[in-house]
Amino acid sequence: MRALLFAAALAALPAFAQAQTAPLKAPADFSSIADQAERSRALFGEAMKVIGSPRCLNCHPSSGGPTQGDAMRAHEPPVVRGPADIGALGMQCPTCHMPANTPTVVGEATRSVPGDAAWRLAPVESGWRDKSAGFICAQLKDKARNGGRDLARIHDHMARDHLVAWGWAPGEGRTAAAGTQAQFGALIKAWIDTGSACPPS
Repeated sequence: MRALLFAAALAALPAFAQAQTAPLKAPADFSSIADQAERSRALFGEAMKVIGSPRCLNCHPSSGGPTQGDAMRAHEPPVVRGPADIGALGMQCPTCHMPANTPTVVGEATRSVPGDAAWRLAPVESGWRDKSAGFICAQLKDKARNGGRDLARIHDHMARDHLVAWGWAPGEGRTAAAGTQAQFGALIKAWIDTGSACPPS
């Protein structure tokens, strides 16, 4: 059964090599913005290049189950969130997603099934798909919707979490998130330090 599910997951993966990572601006690039709130909003806008990428949105659905690939297609095989955000009993994320990416060759194409020891969906309260930057920003600051984290823990999650780090090493067939996790973490820290202002919803 596991082999069949693995094969189905492979069949749904796109057959193209991982694209080069796009650049991210550094916090210093925003130093010319005199108004601190405006600078804070601009920093968050730059961080949205990561937050709004398929690497994050696929596992932060606002409803339903995860999507997959750069095109954010419906997950194959079909899965549901389940009560613990790891799928329904008998069809949980670790059924196919190993502790690390699993590369394979299908025909002449190199593909991979993504993996991490903590592979799971973000809680539904942290759904980002089809949400504005302003909505996501407010959600990140709301302990009722961010897992009870204060801003220091939000920064730690973004800058150091191993599952978040997967976005920059997603395996063959996926475009990595923009920049690096260290650059992304620096943007989040600068956004917090400038007052964590949010773009308009």
